[in-house]
Amino acid sequence: MTAKRSIRVLVVDDSPTMANTLTALLTEEPRIEVVGRAGDGNRAVQLARLLRPDVITMDLLLPGLDGPAAIAAIMSQSPARILVVSAVAEERGVDLGFQAMSAGALELIGKPNVSNGEELRKWGRDLAHSVCLMAEVPVISRRPRTGVTPPPPTGARVDVFGIVASTGGPPALADVLTKLPKDFPVPLLIAQHITVGFTQGMVRWLSQVTPLKVDIAKEGERLEPGRVYFPLDGHDLLVDAAGLARLQRSKGGPCPSGDVLLASLASVFGRRSGGVVLTGMGEDGARGLLAIRNAGGVTFSQDEASSVVFGMPRAAIELKATDQGVPLASMPELILQSCSLPGFRGGGGPSR
Repeated sequence: MTAKRSIRVLVVDDSPTMANTLTALLTEEPRIEVVGRAGDGNRAVQLARLLRPDVITMDLLLPGLDGPAAIAAIMSQSPARILVVSAVAEERGVDLGFQAMSAGALELIGKPNVSNGEELRKWGRDLAHSVCLMAEVPVISRRPRTGVTPPPPTGARVDVFGIVASTGGPPALADVLTKLPKDFPVPLLIAQHITVGFTQGMVRWLSQVTPLKVDIAKEGERLEPGRVYFPLDGHDLLVDAAGLARLQRSKGGPCPSGDVLLASLASVFGRRSGGVVLTGMGEDGARGLLAIRNAGGVTFSQDEASSVVFGMPRAAIELKATDQGVPLASMPELILQSCSLPGFRGGGGPSR
């Protein structure tokens, strides 16, 4: 039997101490080989071209080229799977993280903020697991924007829309939200899987690129049209029987939970609920999307060609929660059409 090839990793960090720590933690995983280290952005671009690593761990606050600029150069010259490993305590670093994802990074991971060796080793095991998962993701230097768009939705107008995303999700969310009008007629609720500490940065970043008002949901607040709601770090977002926002501590698994969000929309809004599952690993969102479909609502999932990772959209299609994948470029128009159908009675509250 032929042994599996090791996963070749390039570590980019301007702190020699952190680079040594990352190297030691990653190489505790037998499948991982650290093939190079870079302490600045220009060197990272050079080594990415020379070594062709499978995965790059990338700091953001670098001398020379900063992280987003280095990532953009790497993705244009020698595309690779890039995981940002950044200090969440630094606001500028968090904001740069979302610029890095726009440039082609796949994930954001907070640097360890731990007080003992066992906690550090656990963080290292989680990082190594993420590296191994990312190594299986196809390298995409430029997302295709073509595909077959399904016909416009028919039926009752949608009063609320939920969107679920994971790996590759922030840039996909930005693609959708930037193309929706400021007077978008319903609220949008988002479940984007993300490391604790990065949610507020994502909200700031999206607020800069979309005409919609983007914010962290407050417990018990009434949902308003034209607003985009995210949960607090470590919480799931859902709606109660009165259609008010509710936040609950995550019970494990993907966080925030797409299934929890979409199932609550189906239960409260019925056929006037809508849901989308975007790019991501695993199956989160598929069951919630099926609940919306079974309630008579509108459902879409991203197609394979435009997904960074087709796992979650594929799960939704295989569960028959939606008929087919939709190109990301077509998603904003379909969402807008489903929220602008004739026959809407008004009122803004839950209805079936």
